[in-house]
Amino acid sequence: MFIEENKALVRHVVDLWNKRDMEGFFMLCAPEYIEHLPTGDVTLEQLKNFAPRFFIAFPDINITIEDMVAEGDKVAALVNWKATHRGEYMGIPSTGKKIDINVAILIKIANGKWVEFWNVTDIGLAKQLGAVPKQ
Repeated sequence: MFIEENKALVRHVVDLWNKRDMEGFFMLCAPEYIEHLPTGDVTLEQLKNFAPRFFIAFPDINITIEDMVAEGDKVAALVNWKATHRGEYMGIPSTGKKIDINVAILIKIANGKWVEFWNVTDIGLAKQLGAVPKQ
């Protein structure tokens, strides 16, 4: 039963992100929430500071769940991002380029709250932004 509830929570959070409702998302995060990114770990407070800059960089981002599986207290999903790069992101100035990438995410959920989040973004984003040469 918890597996279906956890999957529904992930779908709800993706909907909140697409609506830019970060306050709604932050209410669904445990105080000890930690996000594991390729660039290092991010606390909930750090994420609250970063989120507005992310949505400036990608104001039209739309996230779609392509596939999702769950077991125990974890949900894994393959999501697709489509966006236009309109502002500085990770030191890369605005390029105006269209972004279309798949990202693997893993979420640990406890008591209806996100506790941990792993974001596995491959080099495709950097390539599409022109930060890494295409081969």
